[in-house]
Parts: sequence; C-alpha cells; structure tokens
Amino acid sequence: MPEIDISPKQDKGVLKEILNEGQGSETPPNGCKVKVHYTGTLLDGTQFDSSRDRGQPFEFDLGKGSVIKAWDIGVATMKKGERAMLTCAAEYAYGESGSPPTIPPGATLKFDVEVISWIGEDLSPGKDGSIERVIITPGEGYTTPNEGALVDIHLIGKHNDRVFDERDATFNIGEGADVDIIEGVEKSLESFKKNETSRLIIKAKHAYGKTGCEKHGIPGDATVEFTVTLKSFEKAKESWSMDSQEKIDQSLLYKEKGTNYFKAGKLELAVKMYKKILSCLEFDKTFEGELAAERNPLVLSANLNLALVYLKQNNAFEAKNAATEAINQDNTNEKAYFRRGQAYLLLREAELAAEDFAACLKIEPNNKAAQAQLALCKKTLQEQLQKEKKIYGNMFAKFAKMDTQKEEEEKKKEPDVMSSLGEWGKEDREREPTEFEKENPNILLLNGSGQFKDM
Repeated sequence: MPEIDISPKQDKGVLKEILNEGQGSETPPNGCKVKVHYTGTLLDGTQFDSSRDRGQPFEFDLGKGSVIKAWDIGVATMKKGERAMLTCAAEYAYGESGSPPTIPPGATLKFDVEVISWIGEDLSPGKDGSIERVIITPGEGYTTPNEGALVDIHLIGKHNDRVFDERDATFNIGEGADVDIIEGVEKSLESFKKNETSRLIIKAKHAYGKTGCEKHGIPGDATVEFTVTLKSFEKAKESWSMDSQEKIDQSLLYKEKGTNYFKAGKLELAVKMYKKILSCLEFDKTFEGELAAERNPLVLSANLNLALVYLKQNNAFEAKNAATEAINQDNTNEKAYFRRGQAYLLLREAELAAEDFAACLKIEPNNKAAQAQLALCKKTLQEQLQKEKKIYGNMFAKFAKMDTQKEEEEKKKEPDVMSSLGEWGKEDREREPTEFEKENPNILLLNGSGQFKDM
C-alpha cells in the first residue's frame, strides 16, 4: 500500500505504509499499554535496534510521551495484528542531536512495527489492573474532576454482555454510593475530561465485591464493564484555597449531609462527611474570634459523631480514638466519655469502660444510661474475677496432681540400694580372697546383710 502522511501538521514528518492489514476496526486509545514488535533502521538500511532479535515484545503507554512522537502518532492508527512501516523525520524522532552512537544527528528513521495487543489504562489506586480504561471518545481540555466535584454522567453497565444499568446520574464524587454508583466508576471519573466517553473494565474489589448485587443480578467476585460519558462537571473548591468563613460554611454543609446519611443508614457516607469536617478545620489554627467560636464546636461534633457511627459499625478501635479526640478537646463532655466507655466494652476492657462511665456520671449524676452501663461493667468484672479464680484454681490443682505423679514416677526409677549391696556382699563371700586380702586379714568386708564386718 502507498505511504500516507499521518503527521498532525501534514508536514510529512510521519509517513505510514501498511505491510499487513490488522483485525477489526478498533485502534489503541491514548493511555493504554500497547505491546509491539519492531525493527528500527536508518535510511541506508543499517539496523540499530530490534525487539524481534531479542525475542521479547516491547510494551509502552501510548500517548504518554514515553516513546518518540512518531510512535505515539503512528501506533495510535494501527489495528490489532497490523504491521506497518513508519518513516519518521528527525523532528518526530531523536531531533537534531540524535542518539549517539547508533543514531546520527538529524536522522530520519524507519520502523517496521507490528501491534500485537493492548490493554486499557490502569486507573486502579494500587496499579494492580483492577480498573482498566479504554478511551472511546477523547475529552476536551485538560482539567478533570476532583474529590467532591459535582458531575453529570451517562453510564451503561454490562455483565457478560447483558446490560443491567443504563441511566443519567448527577452526584458529588465521593458520594456516588448515594445514587448507586460503584467505587470503580467514581475513582475513574477523576481522570476523565469533559465529554469523554470511555469503557471501564472493573474487577470485583472496586465493583460489587464478594457478595455481588442481587438488585442487578451480579454474582459475587464478578468483573463488570461500564461505558461512561462525562457530560459536565464543576470542580469542588480545595480547602487550601478557602478562607476561614468558607471553611466554616463548607463544614456546616458536610455536617448536614453526614447527619442525613446517618439517618438513612448510609454509614460509610456519614463517616466520609464527618472526616471532611476534620480535614477542613482540625489542623487550621488561623481561626479567631467568632470564627473560632464556630470552628471548635464543629470539630467536637465531628469527633463525637464519628465515634457514634463507628459504634454502629462495631468498629470499636476507631470509635475509641474519635471519642478520645473529643475528650482531648472538651474533658467535661459526657457524650465523649459515654461513647468511649461503649467502645472499651466492645474491646473487652471493662475496667477502662467503668472509669469512663464513672466520669460520665461525675459530670451528670442522673444519666441513667451511664448508670446501667456502669452496673454492666461491674457485673462483667465480677464474672471475670470468678472465671479467673476458677481457671487458676483448676490450674493449681492440675499442677499439684502433676507434681504428685512425677514424684511417684521418680520413686519407681530409684534403685534398691540395700538389695544391691546384699547381692554384692554375697558374691564377695563366695569368691576366693585376693593376695592382698591374704596378707591383710584385718580389712573391713561387707557381710551378706550389707553391713561392714571386721574380719
């Protein structure tokens, strides 16, 4: 096939000649990882590099500037299985400086490239391939949504080619669960540009997990696919760019959302909102006057509410930490002591729990809930004491029995000294006296009863 100019400026900087047609019509999108074989030569035919000679295909991220410009341009036009000759002017290769010693300055290069396969861009937080993006329609501009941004999307969800979800949705990133948007879609949207359409292949850990989704007929541990279009978005203002009053106003909004999510039983979302308050206010020491008077109760409330939500989730460790933060801020707050006491009970620390419930009653003696919890702690401690006594009593009895058995076994092992001596004496009487004994008749000998006898 004839060479065609595929350079963006149509300046003949990248010429392409198809050697073998590829399969289908799909070409690799920017951001995907492409696997190719290639052979690079100078115009005079001198070979300077070849993955084929190494027997190892070359992989790179398309459109990320990790290879020469000509490759990003040329490979993006190729189908799976296609083989083409790319003629690359110096401007699109190694420039006027070249790449000594193999590529001279200002050299035009030829690459025989074959596209073997490609996979989508890895958008997963741990880069483990659990969220894969294949761009269908590139977006506009350079900006992307951030955490908290208000997004308007259209999505189509598929499992095994079956459409299970198709709709428009508007939500704040980080709160997608409120409108049944899975984590994998939310994570991906932070990389989308306006009007971008992409196919997302999302594994179970960022989709419906081990349990699946009965509503959509998704089994456990299932990989799902979403085609998502980001129609529009409004970036959320970052806390570092807010003044003190804006931070207060934003935190009040987070508090209201957190309370609504808590009442609706959406505990994970409630936790997110209360944590956002702390992120916005906790470490900012610039509040003064009336603003400081507004800030401090908000931080206290966020910690108290976090402790309550964590208790609902049976997350005793985090509940204890949140309540402790509240106590550090206000050591006369009965809710903080009560909730930490509940956390200690869940952690089986009845003695520490009793101390907190007692502190709560010191602040408010008529707190019946604290009275009941303190009584429960005392009962628990008594039961623990009785149990320990029984355990230690049984343990000591067991040790005493073991010692007795050991003594009896040792006695059985001891030799019969008297019998042994008697036998030795008998043998001694029956043997012939030695010459020494004949010459010294007054030596002491043992008699048959094992007693010394004066001869």
